[in-house]
Amino acid sequence: MAKKEGNNMRAEYNFKGGVRGKHYRAMQNGYTITIHKENGKRVVKEVTPKEGVVVLDPDIRPYFLNSESVNKALRCLIPLLPKKRRAKTNKVKNRSSVT
Repeated sequence: MAKKEGNNMRAEYNFKGGVRGKHYRAMQNGYTITIHKENGKRVVKEVTPKEGVVVLDPDIRPYFLNSESVNKALRCLIPLLPKKRRAKTNKVKNRSSVT
């Protein structure tokens, strides 16, 4: 077994020269996976983010451990929005609940 460094990462894992978030934007738009089977067939899967998914930036993630904490914080901010913006948001919300 490989020796572990002080940060619990195996010594053979070397991320020098790596770029954090390199594929971030592309992943937000979705991506395609091609699986090559032993029998020669290919299976193509389209992966798209679920509707309503929001990706938090790395510097914000430590403050929000789950969806509930994000929603709670956002609900506290809603009263601070200008009334015109709140009214517009309520119209969109009411329209989506009718369908």
